[in-house]
Amino acid sequence: MLEQLHIENAAVIERADLTFGRGLNVLTGETGAGKSIIIDAVGAILGDRVSREIVRTGAAAARFTAELTPTAAACAWLTENELEFQSGECILVSRRITAEGKSSCRVNGVPVTAAQLRAFGDVLFDVHGQNDGRRLLSEASHRAALDAFGAYPELSEAYVAEYREYAGLRSRLEELRRSEEDKEFLEARLKKEIRELSAAAPKDGEAEALEQRVRRLRHAERLTDALTEAYEDLRGGERAEGAADLLAAAASAVNAAARVDESYGPLGSDIEDLRYRAEDLAERLEDARRELDYSPGELDRLEGRLSVLQRLLRRYGSEAAARERLEKARCELEDVQYLDEHLAKLEAALEKKETALLAAGERLSGARQKAAEKLEKAVERELRELSMPGARFRVSLSPKSGEGFDSAGLEDVRFLLSANPGQDPGRLSHIASGGELSRIMLALKNVLRSNSDPEVLIFDEIDTGVSGVAAQRVGEKLASLASERQVLCVTHLPQLAAMADVQFSIVKKQTGDGTFTEVNRLDAGGRRRELARLIGGETVTENTLSGASELIEAAEGFKAKLRERG
Repeated sequence: MLEQLHIENAAVIERADLTFGRGLNVLTGETGAGKSIIIDAVGAILGDRVSREIVRTGAAAARFTAELTPTAAACAWLTENELEFQSGECILVSRRITAEGKSSCRVNGVPVTAAQLRAFGDVLFDVHGQNDGRRLLSEASHRAALDAFGAYPELSEAYVAEYREYAGLRSRLEELRRSEEDKEFLEARLKKEIRELSAAAPKDGEAEALEQRVRRLRHAERLTDALTEAYEDLRGGERAEGAADLLAAAASAVNAAARVDESYGPLGSDIEDLRYRAEDLAERLEDARRELDYSPGELDRLEGRLSVLQRLLRRYGSEAAARERLEKARCELEDVQYLDEHLAKLEAALEKKETALLAAGERLSGARQKAAEKLEKAVERELRELSMPGARFRVSLSPKSGEGFDSAGLEDVRFLLSANPGQDPGRLSHIASGGELSRIMLALKNVLRSNSDPEVLIFDEIDTGVSGVAAQRVGEKLASLASERQVLCVTHLPQLAAMADVQFSIVKKQTGDGTFTEVNRLDAGGRRRELARLIGGETVTENTLSGASELIEAAEGFKAKLRERG
């Protein structure tokens, strides 16, 4: 539940604090007063893309902070994302947008990405605005809505799994059919590639070892001289005694001293250790020098082998990848040589898989047909309650064109509507007016809602194109939704505003310093005056005030009946 919303330096709002309540929270005000900024603020908290133009002129940044009571789903998301929170305490979500367009997001003071904030927002909020009407017109969304209502995920997943296997077989078959056209060319190319890889037979790390050996042999003379000089420095040579001989003499001298004074004994032992170490190093230098000996032609042979390996590495990336390619090329050659047999097997497998796919599709279609019938009745019942008694809502399931199926199933799903008696049901885009779309959207939302839906529902001007009795029915439907969840609604209609459990007035004011918007939570008297303004416009009279009182009284009576029905 959204407890509080703090807005600072956003467009015409310098500072606003909104404390929401349970049930239906309504925001009213003149057009252009700033109601949409409240929705934009919630959108910012949800991680929506926010333009820097939202920052109030002259301010460094706009700030939005929400205090939320977390649901079980929200707590699970916080735990999954390793964000600390105290059980039973509210969660603080904040967003800051600078005048330069930089954005930062935090949950309980911990920085998060906008993507994380969007994911968190999806758990908490469900926002419906004028765009939802446009989405409802998009027939691409109708199948998903029907499947969500029908709740048959096992059948959908089974069909998708069959389709993936079918698509994989079909892709392989098409690849082999293309190969058939170039059979001779492919066979010759694969045989050549197999010969090259088989002759090379690369081993892991071979190229690296060869590079090191070739580098040594290319500089063998210089390396030999250096190692020889080092060896003679340790073991001695024509020029002078070596370090090992000098250390032996030093050890002998110190040992003689130790025979007089035993305390010198450890020094002699240490010098002996150095001598043995020097002799060991000399032997290793001699071994390294012998490794530089090579037979005539060895360098040419190694360089030739290295060239072959380097060419393979450039082509395949590594010795292991080259060996893998060899095995794959052998398989491909076998496929080409036995192409006709493979084609026949694949065609049979594809035919068998298509049969299984169609069977899974038929099961899914049957479930969709049953769900469509239930959805039609449920939506028509909702539409009757929204003052569309003659409306007929139909779910059309028409066979797919082409091969008769795709990744979604065997049929196209399309919602049809007949808004008035005597009319044949037609596409929503051709039949429904703006007000009818708003009511259809609300009816579908009410039908498709589930216990897993977010706890906070937000409706931005769902009253578009609605008036009179239809507006009253929309208000009643929102009140019904608000009996189970917190609902935030922006409206211009008194019939909707009368249903509010909490109402805010959005007022734009102009001063010498500029334009400001005030957001006020209304008491009973304030609600009565605001409804009177919505009824009669700028001039509030006793009649409009009386009308406002009657609307509020009727709304309270409707909500009392809702509570009685539980």
